[in-house]
Formats: sequence, structure tokens, C-alpha cells
Amino acid sequence: MTIEIKMLAWSIALGLAYVLVAACLATAQRGIRWNAGNREGDAKPLVGVAARAERASRNFLETFPFFAAAVLAVVLTHRNTDHTALGAQVYFWARAAYWPVYAAGIPYVRTAVWIVAFWGFLQVIEALY
Repeated sequence: MTIEIKMLAWSIALGLAYVLVAACLATAQRGIRWNAGNREGDAKPLVGVAARAERASRNFLETFPFFAAAVLAVVLTHRNTDHTALGAQVYFWARAAYWPVYAAGIPYVRTAVWIVAFWGFLQVIEALY
């Protein structure tokens, strides 16, 4: 198994963690009744860490499909190199760091970590051109 595929697998697990943590924090604020209900109507707005966790989760879900497609394309076309392996690792580790930085509410560091993850993603897709 290539490093890129391993990082893809770990990124899937990371994405699930993002979603689960955000859901648990939302349930802690909105209650079990809201979580178990049909969620019709307006939900109580999330605040603090729960709101930031929800936004971080949404951000992960916005970027992950592109990363997954790039990794699969690179591996399936046999264009993976040490460079793409490094890029996939950088993407994963930066995304792993992104959640706690975002949850802690550290604005400029959050942006810097996002840029590092994006740089890793660009290293993977560069191999396709």
C-alpha cells in the first residue's frame, strides 16, 4: 500500500473524528432530544467550541473530496513519487492540527495551518500535470 493511500485512509478516520466531535459538542449544547429528533425548524445556534468544531468539520468536508480524488488519481495512474507521498503526509498532519487550533480559536495560526494543508494537497495534484 502506498503512503498516499495510507494517508487517505488516515484522513478518512480523521474526517470521521471531526464529524463525531462536532456532533457530540452540538448535542451537549442542544440536547439529546434535538439530536434524536427530526431536526425540523431552526436549531439553537451553537456557540463557542461547539460552533468552531462545526465550522472546522464543514471545512474538512469541503476539502477532503478533492484530496481523496487527487490521491486516487495519482496512485491509479502510477504518478506517485516521494513528492506526492510527502504532500499527502503534510495534508494529513496539517488537517490533524487544524481541528484543535480552530477549536481553541487561534485565528492566524488556524489560517497558517490551513495553508500548509493546502500546500500538501497541491503537491499531490501537481503530479497529475
